Amino acid sequence: MTTRNALVSRPFAKGLLFTVAIPFLVVASGHVVAETRRPNIVLLLADDWGFSDVGAYGSEISTPNIDALAAKGVRFSNFHVAASCSPTRSMLMTGVDNHRNGVGDMPESIPQSHIGKPGYLGVLDTNVVTVASMLRDSGYHTYISGKWHLGKEAHNLPGARGFERSFIQADSGSDNWEDRVYLDIKDKVYWFEQDKTATIPKDFYSSTYYVDKAIQYIQSNQGDDKPFFSYVAFQANHIPLQAPKSFVDKYRGVYKNGWTALRNSRRERAIALGLIPPGAPMVTMSTTTDWDALTPDEKAYQSRRMEVYAGMADAMDHEVGRLVSHLKSTGQYDNTVFVFMSDNGAEASDPYATLSGRLWLDWKYNRDLDRLGSKGAYAVLGPSWGSAAASPLNTYKFYGGEGGLRVPLVISGKGMQQNQISRAFTHVNDIVPTLLAVAGVVPHTGTYQGHPVEPLTGSNLLPLLQGKAQQVHPDEQPIGYELSGSSALFKGDYKLLRVLQGVGDGQWHLYNIQSDPGETKDLQAAMPARFDAMRADYDAYAKANQVLDMPADYDPIRQVQINALVNVYVPRFKSYAPAVLAGLSLIACAGWLMRRRRPAA
Repeated sequence: MTTRNALVSRPFAKGLLFTVAIPFLVVASGHVVAETRRPNIVLLLADDWGFSDVGAYGSEISTPNIDALAAKGVRFSNFHVAASCSPTRSMLMTGVDNHRNGVGDMPESIPQSHIGKPGYLGVLDTNVVTVASMLRDSGYHTYISGKWHLGKEAHNLPGARGFERSFIQADSGSDNWEDRVYLDIKDKVYWFEQDKTATIPKDFYSSTYYVDKAIQYIQSNQGDDKPFFSYVAFQANHIPLQAPKSFVDKYRGVYKNGWTALRNSRRERAIALGLIPPGAPMVTMSTTTDWDALTPDEKAYQSRRMEVYAGMADAMDHEVGRLVSHLKSTGQYDNTVFVFMSDNGAEASDPYATLSGRLWLDWKYNRDLDRLGSKGAYAVLGPSWGSAAASPLNTYKFYGGEGGLRVPLVISGKGMQQNQISRAFTHVNDIVPTLLAVAGVVPHTGTYQGHPVEPLTGSNLLPLLQGKAQQVHPDEQPIGYELSGSSALFKGDYKLLRVLQGVGDGQWHLYNIQSDPGETKDLQAAMPARFDAMRADYDAYAKANQVLDMPADYDPIRQVQINALVNVYVPRFKSYAPAVLAGLSLIACAGWLMRRRRPAA
């Protein structure tokens, strides 16, 4: 208990001396001496946005506010995260590999045999410290509003993890209009404000409310000359896809030509923008349906799904603009560093494709075409549109191809290059050391407040942001990855990849992701020595991080259903069982008495 409290609540260790690359301040002897005012930091996390879902990355979706941040900063075209929500969020907050910070798999999709094993808690372990804790202890105000998904135990709620003010939805997702679960995998939606049970208002819409809270928290300390760190974790575009009708209707007819046409047009725009190399090929995934084989009614329904998706992203961008406008009107914008990114690629799974999902959705939600996006309605993207959202990349959320792992990242602020693209390989674990460098905070090296913690593994991106370096990860540095049965290892321009059967073939492949980001040409036969060396590197990574082998028949979508059965339905049965048994006993007794009183023939 002492270690846990020390990691999440004690003040920043004294005796530090550090001068940052940008001359904001010096941190010395446990206090801050300002040379110029330290910058505010706004971290904007989109949920399930594909690589080309932002206008500045080639999208047809209107995202003018994110595009404006990109024009004043650096777009990263080779930035990687985990292929699902909480593992990415765990690394984003700690700068530590998800197998070492406790989130070796999402709690929703973890195999039952892995639960509780080292690195597989499904929530943050006590052996890591968050960037919020380090920023708070150096003199920052720290705020979060939005989706948390890192645990709702007392020691894992935001207040215990460094956030001064917080409003969160604790788990993987929820309805965007109402207080109800988005799938029957939890007993209820868990809302917390200041780590206490909270409720949402009747006029709730997730993106709007989360920005309302962010602005409220920023205003609460305005004028005290302390910088702030505001983490806004949107639910857009997690399922269910929902958005105000005015945003959805902007896209009526835009997607009438289907997903293949969209995938091709986005690829061409990404090339024109300089985000991927000219002529870069791309695959057509086996999960993509032939658009021309659909009936007119099917095309209309599918088009509306994508219109809702676009409207949801557009609405989120609108709220980003509202936050930016507030900072401009209060004179804080010019001294704010912005980070925008997605937690993984686009969501392609469709709960309606399973019997249990279909039964529950038919009971709880409306799926009529004219209702999609509205309160009480449920829309999803599906694998064909999911592949288009990831254009020109391969796979999507849950899977380790570039479409699941490579997402947009924009960083902008004072002292940084403007309207530039970095093609260097970068990783979500790089965000924590970058934010610490921006704030002038000494990154820990494995000890925090006198206690051992997992060391940071990422690299500071400031040299890229300032145009002083072309890369921050050496060509020979191996960076491993594993999640839910998809495995990868990055080394320079090359990527070793194994994707689960169904979406992949379960075999290892080697790609040059700089020249071939779509992972179309396997180089294993042409480069056997590199392939073997990277296989050895992956085995070393898996051993060092205690990566567990997946069960032979593992499927992430099916596992979500199994976990829902174990975590929701079994407890429900147990809670109802006494009443059911009592009722059956009464019926049996009544039947017995009736038979006893029946006159003899």
